Amino acid sequence: MGLFAVIAEPLQILLGTYSIGVVIAAGLLSFLAFAVILNVLRQLLVKNPTEPPLVFHWVPFIGSTITYGIDPYKFFFSCQEKYGDVFTFILLGKKTTVCLGVKGNDFILNGKHKDLNAEEIYSPLTTPVFGKHVVYDCPNTKLMEQKKFVKFGLTADALRSYVPLITSEVQSYIRNSTLFPSSRRSGTFDVPKVMAEITIFTASRSLQGREVRSKFDSSFADLYHDLDMGFSPINFMLPWAPLPHNRKRDHAQQKMAQTYLDIIKARREAGKQRDSADMLWNLMQSVYKDGTPVPDIEVAHMMIALLMAGQHSSSSTSAWILLRLSTRPDIMDELYQEQLEVLGPDLPPLTYDTLQKLPLHAQVVKETLRIHAPIHSIMRKVTFPMPVDGTPYTIPLTHVLLAAPGVTSQTPNHFPKPSLWEPHRWDDGSPLLGTNKETVEAEEEKIDFGYGLVSKGTTSPYLPFGAGRHRCIGEAFAYVQLGVILVEFVRTFRLRALNGKDGIVGTDYSSLFSRPLAPAVVQWEWRQRGQKW
Repeated sequence: MGLFAVIAEPLQILLGTYSIGVVIAAGLLSFLAFAVILNVLRQLLVKNPTEPPLVFHWVPFIGSTITYGIDPYKFFFSCQEKYGDVFTFILLGKKTTVCLGVKGNDFILNGKHKDLNAEEIYSPLTTPVFGKHVVYDCPNTKLMEQKKFVKFGLTADALRSYVPLITSEVQSYIRNSTLFPSSRRSGTFDVPKVMAEITIFTASRSLQGREVRSKFDSSFADLYHDLDMGFSPINFMLPWAPLPHNRKRDHAQQKMAQTYLDIIKARREAGKQRDSADMLWNLMQSVYKDGTPVPDIEVAHMMIALLMAGQHSSSSTSAWILLRLSTRPDIMDELYQEQLEVLGPDLPPLTYDTLQKLPLHAQVVKETLRIHAPIHSIMRKVTFPMPVDGTPYTIPLTHVLLAAPGVTSQTPNHFPKPSLWEPHRWDDGSPLLGTNKETVEAEEEKIDFGYGLVSKGTTSPYLPFGAGRHRCIGEAFAYVQLGVILVEFVRTFRLRALNGKDGIVGTDYSSLFSRPLAPAVVQWEWRQRGQKW
């Protein structure tokens, strides 16, 4: 009773003086202050020489989450200057070890599947969006087979057939949009909004098929939006939470999957033979190594994954391309002259083969991807202790590894004047290209992860599509899609930044994919007055 009396008596006096709310608030603040002090003391006094240095932070659990989330690249470069290429920071309570530079990229992206994997990181986020038994909701060997199906569906013949389809969609959008009236000489448009619509229309018509494209003029657009909300950052931690956007996500996923199933059923019942190069036909005819045909529900879920995963990168990159060109009208005029010289003064319809003959167009895409990589962080869960070569560090099982290939592509020792957007950087002999011997060597080395030979590429300082077993298989399609869109805008418009606007908009890092801050409005002008095909 003596100890109870010692505690109870001052507590009774306190409650008699202040309200219960004030007492609770004071208690919470005291607890928070104690937690912060304890956290700081732990960082200063307890250090493990076999683990990378920990980025100093005040608040436990939160750690460096906010600083990292506001501007990942600024955070990475700042930490690199203080701690070197390998360091750990707290991301929502999880120790996350960052490995920068070409060696860091190779260490993580070329890591063996037995040592680390992507499934444990991304499955909680992607499975409710894509559906079960595909991508990260299946064994890695099965994922590699699924990637092979998609990769083998993106043949040169398929890509050739996509060019006129993408061209037609871009022209149709411009012709029918109220943003580009033929009665006016010029106007303005919000680039990210327009490019989000154009890329989804072009991808759905070419990769997804005529039936899917037709639905984007009605029900599919709303379903896509609701499903896209499933990529909200909060879903990294709470994908199961009964939040309004998650309920809409689940409803949209079921409806969209059923739509694909209905299309598949209609194609099979009609007894139709393959009459186009869309991916749906390819997956409908695919068979796993054990002889099992890919179930229709898995075909549906893979089609959703293709739609959702590819859309963000293409939408963001195409928007950045136009925004950059609006600040460099000289480059846009050069692109137009390249088309006139290579394709002829009458500018005939673009083909896959003639697209390959436009090097400056390709360099515009490449330079944009160098500065504006769609994904700033690539994470892997450590499943076996991993020693880091050249250091005393061993990454334990409690850590997540994070690679940031965009850091190397913005580092001056690889790319002189890295913040300068200059497509001529990629000209032969350009001093802005640097030596970059690693790029050539990495692209020459090939490896088969189970879905055909691909460039290993992990030691290259330029990795806009990732590397290793999880390298993006849609890279070839992305270059075609972006190239065709660029060609059509160059031959149709002149773009300018709005009067009084200098530079370019900032980057929105609030979601899994980096994108321009919206709105980002530019001025357009017809190259030929009233051009409407």
